[in-house]
Amino acid sequence: MAAASGTNDLSSEMELDAFRRLFPLRFHERHLLESIRPDGRPLGRARDTSLSFGAVASANGSALAKIGCTTMLAAIKLEVMTPTVEAPDEGCIAIDFHMPPICSPLIRPGKPAEVAPVISKQLSDTILRSGMIDLKELCLVSGKAAWMAYLDIYCLDADGALFDAALLSAVAAFSHLQIPVVSLNDDGRIVLVSEENGGSMKEKEPVNKEKIKLKMSSQPFSLTCILHKNYILADPTSEEESIMETYLTVVLDTNYQLASLNKPGGPGLASTSSIQDCIVLARKRVKELQQILGEAISDMEVD
Repeated sequence: MAAASGTNDLSSEMELDAFRRLFPLRFHERHLLESIRPDGRPLGRARDTSLSFGAVASANGSALAKIGCTTMLAAIKLEVMTPTVEAPDEGCIAIDFHMPPICSPLIRPGKPAEVAPVISKQLSDTILRSGMIDLKELCLVSGKAAWMAYLDIYCLDADGALFDAALLSAVAAFSHLQIPVVSLNDDGRIVLVSEENGGSMKEKEPVNKEKIKLKMSSQPFSLTCILHKNYILADPTSEEESIMETYLTVVLDTNYQLASLNKPGGPGLASTSSIQDCIVLARKRVKELQQILGEAISDMEVD
């Protein structure tokens, strides 16, 4: 009897998996009727999220962010540049988002993912407009030298809500960033001072004598929601995104104020009440992300 029961269970699982593959929308809508999702989450709950710092030893700042299975690796590399005439007291930030074939079976080698430049632009707009980074803090010598911060974000696993995870990894990487020790040499050029030669190097004029952490304010966080009929699903998986085409990304700052709304496409229109409900969910999510980031920073400082 036990063997027969096990066979029936296996048969039922295979039938359920076949139904899910053949009729994915109907499969998900059956769960929506019960206000639950296939992974067991309530409709308004985001997936488990984690952060770790220092994932790239050669970078000036780096972080690994995971939201469910969606995984982002962010790394910042600093280089000295000549500031522009229009902004002689400011440095610059350049952001690139990468989706290598390892992140999804839908990404083919040699063919860039169409969504990658879209997310790069969205990340740049969000971070620069948020005021999180004061570009004046990246200035070394007015009109002569400033830092160019190259932020590269690599998607290691693309399982939905890519922008949310990418933005979280970017904020975390800047939280981990340390500006190197530099000085002016006899030729008047900016040079890095390593720990090995710091004691013996003759400085013409010190620029900063110790590594500096950036002061950040108004950090942006986001939550993507799917709008399907009368349902709102927070933090969708890639499967949910592929079958429910109307979704909305809400970006809030650390004061829970609305920074931006982005509706990347889809046939549906978002009603005012739906948008308001998404903002309410986003405020709860921002509180969660602030706590996760704060705990990760505390653990880093202890180590």
